[in-house]
Amino acid sequence: MTDEPFVDYYDLLQLSPNADEDTIDRVFRHLAKKCHPDIGEASDETRFRRLTRARAILGDPETRAGYDAKYQEYWNRKWKLASEATHGTAFAEDTATRQRILSLLYVQRRTDMRMPGLGEYEISRLLRTPVEMVEFHLWYLREKRLVYRLDTGQLAISALGVDRIERDQLHISDDRLLSTGSAGMPPGGWGAADAAPSSGALEDGQRA
Repeated sequence: MTDEPFVDYYDLLQLSPNADEDTIDRVFRHLAKKCHPDIGEASDETRFRRLTRARAILGDPETRAGYDAKYQEYWNRKWKLASEATHGTAFAEDTATRQRILSLLYVQRRTDMRMPGLGEYEISRLLRTPVEMVEFHLWYLREKRLVYRLDTGQLAISALGVDRIERDQLHISDDRLLSTGSAGMPPGGWGAADAAPSSGALEDGQRA
């Protein structure tokens, strides 16, 4: 398996994950005849190749076992997403996380205008939030033009972001604020695994 997007071959073949090999063969032949490259205008070569690939993977016990493990992982993730979507509290937590990120970038810029930005991994460490979640929230904040990327590659708060924070007030706990006494340094100094933000010229314009 590669890093290509996961394909639900059972859904593609309209089969149950418990289907036996004879059923897989029969359904494959039925579907493949409808889109075979040789049938003329009704052909669909892309779909035919996908069906053939599905048949090759599910028709071999060894490759099917490996695929079934990934299939289970895929649906576990899907069910988790469905659970979060219906739970409701995740949305409130996301809003709070974005507010904390924006507050952190506000304090960074106010502390040192020469180094107004922070990187994704720095924000992740300072807020103790998985970097994958930080990337999602930064995407949202950039789309809203509340933050933008500097020439250094770091993220900085925009004037719109400053207005938002000053309107809503700061929503970040004291132990995670950047120290105003040291440019870009959190309380207690940078740990061995952390690095202070690299210097870089502040970009005059703002980019989404």
